Amino acid sequence: MASQNFRAGVVVVVRHPHNGRILAFERGDSRGSWQLPQGGLDADEDPIETAWRELEEETGLHAEHVEVCAEFPEWVAYEWPSAVQADERNRHPGRAGGQRRGQVQKWFLFDAKAPDITPIPDGREFVAWRWVDPEWLIEHVVEWRRDAYRKVLTSL
Repeated sequence: MASQNFRAGVVVVVRHPHNGRILAFERGDSRGSWQLPQGGLDADEDPIETAWRELEEETGLHAEHVEVCAEFPEWVAYEWPSAVQADERNRHPGRAGGQRRGQVQKWFLFDAKAPDITPIPDGREFVAWRWVDPEWLIEHVVEWRRDAYRKVLTSL
């Protein structure tokens, strides 16, 4: 019998040092859709290692620009819509453990060390960036991620 599971990953929130705004990134494959840097854990990685790796890969930011401030105390899960689940099955046919149903993520809060940091979107996943209020980002992330974003971002 096939099983359904959730992909383990991380999400990185980078907070401005003075005004509480956070860095949001526009997706290259869905213009007008904004989100935070995120990515899946490799088999041998701790979540904080994944957070640093994804932040650098997707935004060009690293320890000289930001510092870890906090970790959300629980893993946050959400289900993908059926079209995304089908796309996952098509991209990864025969995956051990069955189809993935969604993601479960560990969220990390990083503080920018200076107000003038300049991320460099990777050009594939992300094509633009801006400082935004958390409420703005909740409204501009894809609908099926909103509850997860609301749960964490309203606790900052």
